[in-house]
Amino acid sequence: MGNSVMMRMGHLSAFLALQRSTVGLLFVVILVGMGERMAERFLPIYMMALGGGALSIGLLNAMSNLLGALYSFPGGYLSDRIGSKRSLLVFNLLAMAGFTVVILVPAWQAVLLGAVLFLSWSAISLPATMSLIYEVLPQHKRTMGVSMNSLVRRIPMAVGPILGGLCISVWGELDGVRIAFAIALALAGVALILQQRLIEDRRKTADADECELVPEKNPVKLFRLMSPSMRGLLVTDILIRFCEQIPYAFVVVWCMKVIADPVSAVQFGFLTSIEMTAAVLVYIPVAYLADRGTKKPYVLITFGFFTLFPLVLMYCRSFEWLVLAFILRGLKEFGEPTRKSLIMDLAPDSCKAGMFGLYYLIRDVVVSVAAFGGALLWQISPETNFATAFVFGVIGTLGFAIYGKDLAPASVSR
Repeated sequence: MGNSVMMRMGHLSAFLALQRSTVGLLFVVILVGMGERMAERFLPIYMMALGGGALSIGLLNAMSNLLGALYSFPGGYLSDRIGSKRSLLVFNLLAMAGFTVVILVPAWQAVLLGAVLFLSWSAISLPATMSLIYEVLPQHKRTMGVSMNSLVRRIPMAVGPILGGLCISVWGELDGVRIAFAIALALAGVALILQQRLIEDRRKTADADECELVPEKNPVKLFRLMSPSMRGLLVTDILIRFCEQIPYAFVVVWCMKVIADPVSAVQFGFLTSIEMTAAVLVYIPVAYLADRGTKKPYVLITFGFFTLFPLVLMYCRSFEWLVLAFILRGLKEFGEPTRKSLIMDLAPDSCKAGMFGLYYLIRDVVVSVAAFGGALLWQISPETNFATAFVFGVIGTLGFAIYGKDLAPASVSR
């Protein structure tokens, strides 16, 4: 009986691409993400309570995208240079420093300063995360590995805002967010210890390829190695992120301040949980299929969901209708792990983390303009903001449908 259970657990672990290093990575994602999401989702409300206006919120969102871009490439370079485990240690320490700034200084300017550090974790650690998954897993399990990472990331995204909303309901918009950041600091400390104990140090050793011996630190030179297929994906992805980021920071403002029947902080937390639940339910089946076929159809469906969300949200004026909108928002994650896996597939074997980081550097630098532009559109009207986002989504989706490339059939692992 015991052996049978162990065999089943072993088969399940193999199916879900779970190994010691990936399990350690998942623990880190849950703990750091839980603390981050308890507070980050309510930052626009917190900044308004501290005296910040629409432009300060737009600046935070634009800075989030810009820093995500600027951190992605050095994050990939550092991972190629010192290994995923050591680079993740550095990234966690940066996030903890950012949490500390927000806790100690109750001012909206301090939020922007702290964000320079705590926003770094998600952005700068992503290339290292993807590189680690591709190092420890066989080719036919890599999309599943990326999907498991994305799935587990949604646990704190689902639970964190509820806990953050409870903090606000008990201690108010000011103290509640600061207490949430204090909890985030403690969880990040636990994550730091676990990642160092569980994740194996798999620093690259000298191989024949020069890029592995000396990772390329010049993004211009690295860009020349980017394949036409990856460049096509990049352009359409930029358009889709315009669709996402133009309204992103104002979704919570729309739900809690603008609509005829506003929702509470706790209700908004539940809406986020509904969104993440919808995302989680599609990850594993899509990953299983994508590992055995071409990836373009799943990415295309994802782009379609991105496009529809702002249009649907514009017509949702109560909690009941917002539930439907946030289910749709969750379904936009349908093929997101597949898209990340496709980027890694299309990247050169010699410097995958660096190329992944370069992709995000280019994408998010451009998209940061849209994030700040969203604040200007919001000042015209919320409807103008949502409609503009929808138009960018349509262009990006049609562009990828017509020009998007996938791996050649012979290159797909079956």
